[in-house]
Parts: sequence; C-alpha cells; structure tokens
Amino acid sequence: MVNRSVQLRFSKNGRAIPDINAVQSAAERTGQQDFLRLENVSKSYQEGGRSRAVFRKINLAVTWGEVIAILGKSGSGKTTLLNLVSGIDRVDEGEIYLDLRRLTGLDEQAWTLFRRQYIGFIFQFFNLIPTLSVWENVILPLELNGLTGEKDYRRAENLLQTVGLADRKATFPDRLSGGEQQRVAIARALVHDPYLVLADEPTGNLDEETGRQVLALLDQLTRQAGKSMLLVTHSAEAAAIADRVFALHEGHLVEQTPVSARGIVP
Repeated sequence: MVNRSVQLRFSKNGRAIPDINAVQSAAERTGQQDFLRLENVSKSYQEGGRSRAVFRKINLAVTWGEVIAILGKSGSGKTTLLNLVSGIDRVDEGEIYLDLRRLTGLDEQAWTLFRRQYIGFIFQFFNLIPTLSVWENVILPLELNGLTGEKDYRRAENLLQTVGLADRKATFPDRLSGGEQQRVAIARALVHDPYLVLADEPTGNLDEETGRQVLALLDQLTRQAGKSMLLVTHSAEAAAIADRVFALHEGHLVEQTPVSARGIVP
C-alpha cells in the first residue's frame, strides 16, 4: 500500500525519487547551476544546558563531478556536516539543495528514500555487515532499491573486479584486512550509481600505505563515474585528491589553498 505522504516522481532512467517539485528549486529561485548547495546553514547542540554552535551560517556550492575535502580536527563538526547533507540530522536554519531541489523540506520517509537511492556512504570503520559475504554486502544497495536486473549485478561484478576482490566474493568481512574491507565499502557505495558520495574519514582506520592505495582507488572510481563527493578528513594527504579544500574553524567553512592530487599513486 502506497503511503501518500511521500509521492514519487521518476527520473529519465526510470528510478523513483521523492517528489519535491512542489518546493521551488534553487535554479528557479537563484539561477544557480550548482549540484549541491548549502545556504546559510546553522546547527547547534545542547551540552550541559548550554547551546554549542557547530555551524554558523555556512555556505558551500559543489558542481557536478566535483570532489570537495573538508578538513577539521576531531569535534569540529565534519561528520555533522555529512549528516546534515544526507538528512540524518536536520539544520536549525538555512537550506540544502541537491540536484537543484530543496531537501530541507523533506519529511523523514522522503529523506530515507532519497538517501537510499542517491547517496553513497563510505565510513571510517567500513560498516560492513558481518553476517553477509563480500558479494552480499556490495549488492545490498541494489536490493534495497529494487535494482536486481542483469546489468545491475554486472555492475557489482565490475566494481569488485576493479577494487581487486572479485575472487573474494564468498568471503566474510572478518577474513579481510582493513584495506580490503574499505575496498568493499567503496564498491558498495558506488554500486547503485548514486549522485553524491559522502566519505567520512575513509583512511582513518588504515595504515599509511594502505590509506594511500584506498585514496587513489576512491579518486579513480568517483572521477571515472563523474560523481560529486564530499570527503571529510583530518589528513592533508587525504584532502589532496580534492578539487577544492575547506577547513572547519569555529563554525565556519574557510577555503584553503588548492592541494595537488597528482602525488597519490594507486
């Protein structure tokens, strides 16, 4: 039975997405063509009876296929930023637009549908399901989205081949190294062809050399697929794969001097 509180529309490739066209788009309102846009976003939390501001009217515009790195120390709000963009957490003030549509007006069910179909997540601690094999972990987003055709599974096969784990399909996560688990996580994040990839400290639980290899792979796959990506990290080396780099400082986003990504070798 369809819940009419969340209507669906369909994109050119036939995928159902939350119908948010009742809300004026960023393109219609501002003439901007940015893929992801944060406008005057503020967020605070209550700590010990006092309000702590994490973000103070931050603004960010990301174009199609652009990779943005957000640098910041622990507790600066890096993960909170990803949670706001994905709707896991909600802004106190301001607006977020993705693909020229206002997302801050979505209800919880619509946000869940949008996240499932259009965002790929990569986590510091991999977040693979331990009771599922490598193959089952990778295809989980396909099954959640009803993408179970031959071409969908072929895409999963190709991704596993690219990340070098095609021969480990039946292996469970506890038999994989940290680098191998993160490679599985990258394949899982991209398998359903998301619009946006959100990477939360993807090398934070890896040794230096493995981290470099994972970064090179992540850079290669996201750029080949033309995906936009927000990468949050405390590592300047991780930020080197980005087109632009911002630092979180006292609730503000400050753009940094561009960092060359070409020094990273797969």
